[in-house]
Amino acid sequence: MTDTDDDYVYDEDSGEWMPAAELAERRHAASRPEVRDAVGNLLADGDQVTLIKDLDVKGAGQTLKRGTLIKSIRLTGDAQEIDCKFDGIKGLVLRAEFVRKR
Repeated sequence: MTDTDDDYVYDEDSGEWMPAAELAERRHAASRPEVRDAVGNLLADGDQVTLIKDLDVKGAGQTLKRGTLIKSIRLTGDAQEIDCKFDGIKGLVLRAEFVRKR
């Protein structure tokens, strides 16, 4: 089966005809806020970041030290928050202002 069965729609922004699914994906991507780290680098899902200051983790009784590497972040839809995993801490959400892209 080919993609020729897809409905084509006119995109007024680009002035092109394109598959409806592609246009919907473009509009969804445009509606997501940009998330930037402490120095202004654009963050994306899967990026690695390091902490720029010591952070006390509420509810975990643990402090994450400056320079700690956080792997594979996920964007939350909030321009200031990122979701990440760290050993021993479930549901860790960090403010983008406290991290730097690696």
